[in-house]
Amino acid sequence: MKKKIIYSVIALVLVISAIATFKVFGPTVNAPEKKYFYVKTGDTYEMVKTDLLEAKIIGGGFWFNQVAKKLSYNAKVKAGRYEIKDGMSIFSLVRMLRSGNQSPVKLVINKLRTKEDLAKKIAANFECDSLSVISFLNNTDSIRNYNLDSNTVMTAVIPNTYSILWNTSPAKIFKKLYADHEKFWTESRREKAAALNMTPKQVYTMASIVEEETNKEEDKGKIASVYINRIETGMKLEADPTVKFAMRDFGLKRIRHVHLAYPSPYNTYQQTGLPPGPICTPSSKTIDAVLNAPQTNYIFFVAKPDFNGYSNFASTYAEHLVFAKAYQNALDSLIKAKAARAANQ
Repeated sequence: MKKKIIYSVIALVLVISAIATFKVFGPTVNAPEKKYFYVKTGDTYEMVKTDLLEAKIIGGGFWFNQVAKKLSYNAKVKAGRYEIKDGMSIFSLVRMLRSGNQSPVKLVINKLRTKEDLAKKIAANFECDSLSVISFLNNTDSIRNYNLDSNTVMTAVIPNTYSILWNTSPAKIFKKLYADHEKFWTESRREKAAALNMTPKQVYTMASIVEEETNKEEDKGKIASVYINRIETGMKLEADPTVKFAMRDFGLKRIRHVHLAYPSPYNTYQQTGLPPGPICTPSSKTIDAVLNAPQTNYIFFVAKPDFNGYSNFASTYAEHLVFAKAYQNALDSLIKAKAARAANQ
Protein backbone atom coordinates (compact mmCIF):
# COMPACT_ATOMS: atom_id res chain seq x y z
CA MET A 1 0.00 0.00 0.00
CA LYS A 2 2.81 2.33 0.96
CA LYS A 3 4.57 1.54 -2.31
CA LYS A 4 1.41 2.42 -4.25
CA ILE A 5 1.21 5.76 -2.45
CA ILE A 6 4.89 6.46 -3.12
CA TYR A 7 4.49 5.56 -6.78
CA SER A 8 1.40 7.73 -7.01
CA VAL A 9 3.23 10.68 -5.46
CA ILE A 10 6.18 10.16 -7.79
CA ALA A 11 3.82 9.95 -10.78
CA LEU A 12 2.05 13.11 -9.66
CA VAL A 13 5.37 14.93 -9.24
CA LEU A 14 6.42 13.81 -12.70
CA VAL A 15 3.12 14.99 -14.19
CA ILE A 16 3.39 18.36 -12.45
CA SER A 17 7.01 18.65 -13.56
CA ALA A 18 6.07 17.80 -17.14
CA ILE A 19 3.27 20.39 -17.09
CA ALA A 20 5.62 23.02 -15.64
CA THR A 21 8.26 22.20 -18.22
CA PHE A 22 5.72 22.48 -21.02
CA LYS A 23 4.33 25.77 -19.69
CA VAL A 24 7.79 27.29 -19.42
CA PHE A 25 9.61 25.76 -22.38
CA GLY A 26 6.77 24.57 -24.60
CA PRO A 27 5.23 26.40 -27.61
CA THR A 28 2.61 28.32 -25.61
CA VAL A 29 3.12 31.86 -26.92
CA ASN A 30 0.78 33.29 -29.60
CA ALA A 31 1.92 35.83 -32.17
CA PRO A 32 -0.10 39.08 -32.17
CA GLU A 33 -2.10 40.05 -35.24
CA LYS A 34 0.55 42.50 -36.46
CA LYS A 35 3.50 40.31 -35.51
CA TYR A 36 5.19 42.81 -33.20
CA PHE A 37 4.84 43.67 -29.53
CA TYR A 38 5.82 47.15 -28.36
CA VAL A 39 7.22 48.09 -24.98
CA LYS A 40 7.05 51.85 -24.57
CA THR A 41 9.72 53.89 -22.83
CA GLY A 42 8.82 54.06 -19.13
CA ASP A 43 6.61 50.95 -19.14
CA THR A 44 6.76 48.94 -15.92
CA TYR A 45 6.83 45.17 -15.61
CA GLU A 46 3.14 45.07 -14.69
CA MET A 47 2.25 47.21 -17.70
CA VAL A 48 4.17 44.86 -20.01
CA LYS A 49 2.45 41.81 -18.53
CA THR A 50 -0.98 43.44 -18.86
CA ASP A 51 -0.31 44.31 -22.50
CA LEU A 52 0.82 40.74 -23.21
CA LEU A 53 -2.36 39.37 -21.67
CA GLU A 54 -4.65 41.84 -23.47
CA ALA A 55 -2.99 40.98 -26.77
CA LYS A 56 -3.47 37.28 -25.91
CA ILE A 57 0.21 36.67 -26.50
CA ILE A 58 0.29 34.77 -23.21
CA GLY A 59 -2.67 32.87 -21.79
CA GLY A 60 -2.04 33.74 -18.15
CA GLY A 61 0.31 35.56 -15.85
CA PHE A 62 1.42 32.80 -13.46
CA TRP A 63 4.17 31.16 -15.51
CA PHE A 64 5.24 34.47 -16.99
CA ASN A 65 5.71 35.77 -13.44
CA GLN A 66 7.73 32.74 -12.43
CA VAL A 67 10.13 32.98 -15.37
CA ALA A 68 10.36 36.78 -15.14
CA LYS A 69 11.31 36.48 -11.46
CA LYS A 70 13.98 33.87 -12.19
CA LEU A 71 15.49 36.02 -14.97
CA SER A 72 15.05 39.28 -13.02
CA TYR A 73 13.04 40.74 -15.89
CA ASN A 74 10.75 42.65 -13.54
CA ALA A 75 13.72 44.93 -12.74
CA LYS A 76 15.10 45.12 -16.30
CA VAL A 77 12.24 46.20 -18.58
CA LYS A 78 13.58 47.56 -21.88
CA ALA A 79 11.59 49.55 -24.42
CA GLY A 80 11.49 48.27 -27.97
CA ARG A 81 9.74 46.57 -30.85
CA TYR A 82 9.82 42.80 -30.42
CA GLU A 83 8.91 40.19 -33.01
CA ILE A 84 6.69 37.54 -31.47
CA LYS A 85 6.48 34.21 -33.26
CA ASP A 86 3.83 31.55 -32.87
CA GLY A 87 5.15 28.66 -30.84
CA MET A 88 7.69 30.61 -28.82
CA SER A 89 8.09 29.52 -25.22
CA ILE A 90 7.49 31.72 -22.21
CA PHE A 91 11.18 31.33 -21.40
CA SER A 92 12.26 32.52 -24.87
CA LEU A 93 9.79 35.41 -24.70
CA VAL A 94 11.02 36.66 -21.33
CA ARG A 95 14.65 36.22 -22.29
CA MET A 96 14.11 38.24 -25.48
CA LEU A 97 12.34 41.03 -23.61
CA ARG A 98 14.93 41.08 -20.84
CA SER A 99 17.87 41.28 -23.27
CA GLY A 100 16.22 44.04 -25.31
CA ASN A 101 16.71 41.93 -28.43
CA GLN A 102 14.27 43.94 -30.51
CA SER A 103 13.62 43.90 -34.27
CA PRO A 104 14.75 47.08 -36.04
CA VAL A 105 12.39 49.11 -38.21
CA LYS A 106 13.09 49.26 -41.93
CA LEU A 107 12.58 52.95 -42.64
CA VAL A 108 12.07 53.38 -46.37
CA ILE A 109 12.57 56.94 -47.59
CA ASN A 110 11.63 57.74 -51.16
CA LYS A 111 10.62 61.18 -52.39
CA LEU A 112 9.44 63.48 -49.61
CA ARG A 113 8.67 67.14 -50.16
CA THR A 114 8.66 68.77 -46.75
CA LYS A 115 10.05 68.42 -43.25
CA GLU A 116 6.50 67.69 -42.16
CA ASP A 117 6.40 64.73 -44.55
CA LEU A 118 9.57 63.35 -42.99
CA ALA A 119 8.22 63.91 -39.48
CA LYS A 120 5.00 62.05 -40.31
CA LYS A 121 6.89 59.12 -41.81
CA ILE A 122 9.15 58.83 -38.78
CA ALA A 123 6.23 59.15 -36.35
CA ALA A 124 4.35 56.41 -38.22
CA ASN A 125 7.25 54.00 -37.77
CA PHE A 126 8.85 54.91 -34.46
CA GLU A 127 7.97 55.64 -30.86
CA CYS A 128 8.63 59.39 -31.14
CA ASP A 129 5.84 61.66 -32.40
CA SER A 130 5.88 64.06 -35.35
CA LEU A 131 6.01 67.13 -33.10
CA SER A 132 9.29 66.02 -31.52
CA VAL A 133 10.76 65.34 -34.98
CA ILE A 134 9.71 68.74 -36.34
CA SER A 135 11.05 70.42 -33.20
CA PHE A 136 14.43 68.81 -33.82
CA LEU A 137 14.49 69.67 -37.54
CA ASN A 138 13.68 73.31 -36.75
CA ASN A 139 16.03 73.57 -33.78
CA THR A 140 18.91 75.77 -34.88
CA ASP A 141 21.17 74.59 -32.08
CA SER A 142 20.62 70.90 -32.90
CA ILE A 143 21.20 71.05 -36.63
CA ARG A 144 23.99 73.64 -36.48
CA ASN A 145 26.26 70.78 -35.42
CA TYR A 146 25.75 69.34 -38.91
CA ASN A 147 26.41 72.67 -40.64
CA LEU A 148 22.73 72.86 -41.59
CA ASP A 149 19.86 75.28 -41.04
CA SER A 150 16.08 74.93 -41.16
CA ASN A 151 16.11 75.39 -44.96
CA THR A 152 18.97 73.04 -45.78
CA VAL A 153 18.29 70.36 -43.15
CA MET A 154 16.55 68.08 -45.68
CA THR A 155 19.70 67.92 -47.80
CA ALA A 156 20.95 65.40 -45.24
CA VAL A 157 18.23 62.94 -46.26
CA ILE A 158 19.33 60.56 -49.01
CA PRO A 159 16.43 58.30 -50.13
CA ASN A 160 17.32 54.81 -49.01
CA THR A 161 16.25 52.02 -46.64
CA TYR A 162 17.48 52.49 -43.09
CA SER A 163 17.53 49.92 -40.28
CA ILE A 164 16.81 51.75 -37.00
CA LEU A 165 15.51 50.64 -33.60
CA TRP A 166 11.90 51.60 -32.86
CA ASN A 167 12.59 53.57 -29.67
CA THR A 168 15.39 55.67 -31.19
CA SER A 169 15.12 59.41 -30.52
CA PRO A 170 14.69 61.97 -33.35
CA ALA A 171 18.24 63.20 -32.75
CA LYS A 172 19.70 59.72 -33.17
CA ILE A 173 17.51 58.95 -36.19
CA PHE A 174 18.81 62.10 -37.85
CA LYS A 175 22.36 61.16 -36.91
CA LYS A 176 21.82 57.84 -38.72
CA LEU A 177 20.49 59.64 -41.82
CA TYR A 178 23.39 62.06 -41.78
CA ALA A 179 25.91 59.22 -41.55
CA ASP A 180 24.45 57.80 -44.78
CA HIS A 181 24.63 61.29 -46.31
CA GLU A 182 28.33 61.46 -45.48
CA LYS A 183 28.94 58.06 -47.08
CA PHE A 184 27.08 59.17 -50.20
CA TRP A 185 29.15 62.30 -50.64
CA THR A 186 32.39 60.62 -51.61
CA GLU A 187 35.47 62.59 -52.57
CA SER A 188 34.64 61.99 -56.22
CA ARG A 189 31.14 63.44 -55.87
CA ARG A 190 32.45 66.43 -53.92
CA GLU A 191 35.02 67.11 -56.64
CA LYS A 192 32.29 67.02 -59.30
CA ALA A 193 30.20 69.47 -57.27
CA ALA A 194 33.18 71.81 -56.94
CA ALA A 195 33.73 71.62 -60.70
CA LEU A 196 30.19 72.96 -61.10
CA ASN A 197 30.96 75.74 -58.62
CA MET A 198 28.42 74.26 -56.25
CA THR A 199 28.43 72.81 -52.77
CA PRO A 200 26.85 69.39 -52.10
CA LYS A 201 23.85 71.18 -50.56
CA GLN A 202 23.41 73.25 -53.72
CA VAL A 203 23.72 70.17 -55.95
CA TYR A 204 21.10 68.43 -53.80
CA THR A 205 18.80 71.45 -54.09
CA MET A 206 19.15 71.55 -57.87
CA ALA A 207 18.57 67.80 -58.01
CA SER A 208 15.35 68.26 -56.04
CA ILE A 209 14.06 70.56 -58.79
CA VAL A 210 15.12 68.13 -61.51
CA GLU A 211 13.40 65.31 -59.57
CA GLU A 212 10.14 67.24 -59.67
CA GLU A 213 10.52 68.16 -63.34
CA THR A 214 10.75 64.63 -64.75
CA ASN A 215 10.86 60.93 -63.96
CA LYS A 216 12.67 60.19 -67.23
CA GLU A 217 16.26 59.30 -66.39
CA GLU A 218 17.42 60.16 -69.92
CA ASP A 219 16.26 63.78 -69.51
CA LYS A 220 17.50 64.52 -66.01
CA GLY A 221 21.07 65.40 -67.00
CA LYS A 222 19.86 67.68 -69.81
CA ILE A 223 17.39 69.46 -67.53
CA ALA A 224 20.20 69.93 -65.01
CA SER A 225 22.33 71.45 -67.79
CA VAL A 226 19.56 73.97 -68.51
CA TYR A 227 19.55 75.15 -64.91
CA ILE A 228 23.34 75.20 -64.72
CA ASN A 229 23.43 77.34 -67.87
CA ARG A 230 20.79 79.71 -66.51
CA ILE A 231 22.74 80.22 -63.30
CA GLU A 232 25.96 80.85 -65.22
CA THR A 233 24.28 83.44 -67.46
CA GLY A 234 22.54 85.18 -64.56
CA MET A 235 19.04 84.14 -65.59
CA LYS A 236 16.36 83.20 -63.11
CA LEU A 237 15.73 79.46 -62.93
CA GLU A 238 11.97 79.93 -63.46
CA ALA A 239 11.24 76.37 -62.39
CA ASP A 240 7.53 75.60 -62.03
CA PRO A 241 8.00 73.04 -59.23
CA THR A 242 9.50 75.75 -56.99
CA VAL A 243 6.25 77.70 -57.29
CA LYS A 244 4.24 74.67 -56.18
CA PHE A 245 6.59 74.22 -53.23
CA ALA A 246 6.43 77.90 -52.31
CA MET A 247 2.62 77.77 -52.30
CA ARG A 248 2.56 74.29 -50.72
CA ASP A 249 0.08 73.38 -53.47
CA PHE A 250 1.50 70.23 -55.00
CA GLY A 251 -1.70 69.45 -56.90
CA LEU A 252 -1.36 72.40 -59.30
CA LYS A 253 -1.63 71.10 -62.86
CA ARG A 254 -0.85 74.33 -64.68
CA ILE A 255 1.18 77.26 -63.39
CA ARG A 256 -0.52 80.53 -64.30
CA HIS A 257 0.61 84.15 -64.10
CA VAL A 258 -1.04 84.67 -60.74
CA HIS A 259 1.00 81.80 -59.32
CA LEU A 260 4.28 83.17 -60.67
CA ALA A 261 3.81 86.33 -58.58
CA TYR A 262 3.58 84.40 -55.30
CA PRO A 263 6.10 85.99 -52.89
CA SER A 264 8.55 83.43 -51.49
CA PRO A 265 12.32 82.86 -51.38
CA TYR A 266 11.50 79.50 -52.99
CA ASN A 267 9.77 81.02 -56.02
CA THR A 268 12.47 81.00 -58.68
CA TYR A 269 10.36 83.20 -60.94
CA GLN A 270 10.82 85.92 -58.32
CA GLN A 271 14.28 85.11 -56.97
CA THR A 272 17.59 84.68 -58.77
CA GLY A 273 19.64 81.53 -58.24
CA LEU A 274 18.77 78.39 -56.33
CA PRO A 275 16.11 78.42 -53.61
CA PRO A 276 17.40 78.36 -50.01
CA GLY A 277 16.81 74.64 -49.70
CA PRO A 278 15.52 71.56 -51.55
CA ILE A 279 11.91 71.15 -52.63
CA CYS A 280 11.97 67.35 -52.25
CA THR A 281 14.34 64.52 -51.46
CA PRO A 282 15.83 63.56 -54.84
CA SER A 283 17.02 60.06 -55.59
CA SER A 284 20.74 59.33 -55.67
CA LYS A 285 20.39 58.81 -59.43
CA THR A 286 19.04 62.33 -59.85
CA ILE A 287 21.84 63.80 -57.73
CA ASP A 288 24.34 61.97 -59.92
CA ALA A 289 22.54 63.23 -63.02
CA VAL A 290 23.25 66.78 -61.86
CA LEU A 291 26.86 65.97 -61.00
CA ASN A 292 27.35 64.35 -64.42
CA ALA A 293 25.23 66.80 -66.42
CA PRO A 294 26.42 67.11 -70.03
CA GLN A 295 27.80 70.41 -71.25
CA THR A 296 25.11 71.90 -73.48
CA ASN A 297 23.90 75.25 -74.78
CA TYR A 298 20.36 74.50 -73.67
CA ILE A 299 18.54 77.34 -71.94
CA PHE A 300 14.95 76.14 -72.37
CA PHE A 301 12.93 72.95 -72.27
CA VAL A 302 9.27 72.07 -72.61
CA ALA A 303 7.28 68.82 -72.64
CA LYS A 304 6.99 67.04 -75.97
CA PRO A 305 3.56 67.25 -77.63
CA ASP A 306 3.11 63.46 -77.69
CA PHE A 307 2.87 63.51 -73.85
CA ASN A 308 5.39 60.70 -73.52
CA GLY A 309 7.02 62.37 -70.52
CA TYR A 310 10.12 63.55 -72.38
CA SER A 311 11.09 67.14 -73.17
CA ASN A 312 12.28 69.16 -76.14
CA PHE A 313 15.38 71.25 -75.43
CA ALA A 314 16.36 74.54 -77.05
CA SER A 315 19.34 76.89 -77.05
CA THR A 316 17.42 79.94 -78.33
CA TYR A 317 14.13 81.51 -77.37
CA ALA A 318 12.89 81.38 -80.96
CA GLU A 319 13.48 77.62 -81.10
CA HIS A 320 11.85 77.22 -77.71
CA LEU A 321 8.73 79.09 -78.88
CA VAL A 322 8.26 76.56 -81.67
CA PHE A 323 8.42 73.64 -79.23
CA ALA A 324 6.23 75.45 -76.70
CA LYS A 325 3.60 76.24 -79.35
CA ALA A 326 3.49 72.59 -80.45
CA TYR A 327 2.99 71.45 -76.87
CA GLN A 328 0.33 74.10 -76.17
CA ASN A 329 -1.62 73.14 -79.31
CA ALA A 330 -1.47 69.47 -78.36
CA LEU A 331 -2.61 70.28 -74.82
CA ASP A 332 -5.51 72.40 -76.07
CA SER A 333 -6.57 69.58 -78.41
CA LEU A 334 -6.40 67.07 -75.58
CA ILE A 335 -8.53 69.27 -73.32
CA LYS A 336 -11.12 69.76 -76.06
CA ALA A 337 -11.23 66.03 -76.78
CA LYS A 338 -11.80 65.26 -73.10
CA ALA A 339 -14.54 67.89 -72.90
CA ALA A 340 -16.24 66.44 -75.98
CA ARG A 341 -16.15 62.91 -74.55
CA ALA A 342 -17.58 64.16 -71.26
CA ALA A 343 -20.40 65.97 -73.08
CA ASN A 344 -21.35 62.82 -75.01
CA GLN A 345 -21.53 60.60 -71.93
